[in-house]
Amino acid sequence: MKLMLKGSRCETAKCAIEKRERSMAPGMHGWRRGRRSDYGVRLREKQKVKRYYGLMEKQFMSYYRKAARGTGNTGEILLQLLECRLDNVVYKLNFASSRKEARQLITHGHIYLNGRRVDVPDITVRIGDKITLKNSDKSRRIVKQQLESNPNFTVQGWLQLDAAKPAATIVSLPTRDDVQLAVEEQLVVEFCSR
Repeated sequence: MKLMLKGSRCETAKCAIEKRERSMAPGMHGWRRGRRSDYGVRLREKQKVKRYYGLMEKQFMSYYRKAARGTGNTGEILLQLLECRLDNVVYKLNFASSRKEARQLITHGHIYLNGRRVDVPDITVRIGDKITLKNSDKSRRIVKQQLESNPNFTVQGWLQLDAAKPAATIVSLPTRDDVQLAVEEQLVVEFCSR
């Protein structure tokens, strides 16, 4: 499944998923695939979420524990926490072409949160937070170039973008409909809760 981890490269013929060899397991007998076990299905869903957001195991389990402590559907809370990470928000605002590039923008000090410079990509944003750029020509040029390269981009409803500055505000928390990843979060919760 395409997770769009490589930015615009995933939309070209160079995408690894598009190549026929990648669809088979390695080796001479790669075309023979058995049925996955229940454990394998749940593990694959968890790995899909981890790779989509670029997390390590320890980070992911920390987010799962936070979600499990909350009231409500644990799977939806988990996805909501992951969507509210600063690197994901910068990517969703089209300031970067991928989550890795968004993480790099943050660690290099190009992004400000509520007027303060941040260099930690896993900060959780809240309602009312304002995301701005560093007051330098280089920062503005990087983001303007990205915004101009994708003019048909639409911002999700829980974010408000002012492309002229460029700056953004968190209007509300994301819902399950805002998560564009085709994942069954209940299987992830079942895997992590064992």
